Amino acid sequence: MAKTQKSITDIVCDFLKKQKLSPIPVQTLNEEAETTRYFGGDLKEFIAAAKTLGAKGIFVETLYLEEDEFFYDSGMDDDEYLALYGNGDSCGCDGECKCGKGKKKTKDDDSDVDAVYFEPEDLDGLDLTLLKPEMAKYLDRIGEACGVRLTVPGVDHLEVELFAEWYDKFAELVDEASEAIEIDPTDTLRQAQAIFEEADDSASSSTDKSVKKIAAHPPKGKKAKKAKK
Repeated sequence: MAKTQKSITDIVCDFLKKQKLSPIPVQTLNEEAETTRYFGGDLKEFIAAAKTLGAKGIFVETLYLEEDEFFYDSGMDDDEYLALYGNGDSCGCDGECKCGKGKKKTKDDDSDVDAVYFEPEDLDGLDLTLLKPEMAKYLDRIGEACGVRLTVPGVDHLEVELFAEWYDKFAELVDEASEAIEIDPTDTLRQAQAIFEEADDSASSSTDKSVKKIAAHPPKGKKAKKAKK
């Protein structure tokens, strides 16, 4: 019978017990109501700091790979987007711009009045697997434990996040895709559209037509994200 592989949560909890600290399983803390201090060191340094603060136990929260991590998130919420761009027409036209002043033009081509220049936040919700196909192999891991958040009980809630090696590799792909969007969102969208159309054509010629739809302008909303390491 194959031996069950321990999750990162089990490994960290076992380590805490060896350090004579009691792991205390918790769910997401109310981050808006509590002050949080993010620890910059490794696990051993975190344990030393916890003991210095007189901790007898450590809150342990398991983190899971979520589906929304496969989609671009600029971090801008609805209110911020509307405050910055309004309804998308800087000229004040309601709905479709008729005067032409409200259209975003490309930086390099002023002659093309129909050219559109996108900001990174315009691509919120873009499927990152279109830019990094290697990410698709992690889809089967959605819902799987990918890390832990450790918190020292107390006023300041000293906190550190630790991740499994496979998640670190996934996060690197997310960062690379997100960086491409932030450097040149317009060109990145063109690339994503080309890949999507190629996949759509391939699907149309086969019996399996289950191709994800590209979302260039989804409803905007701020999502809770894991803190970057």
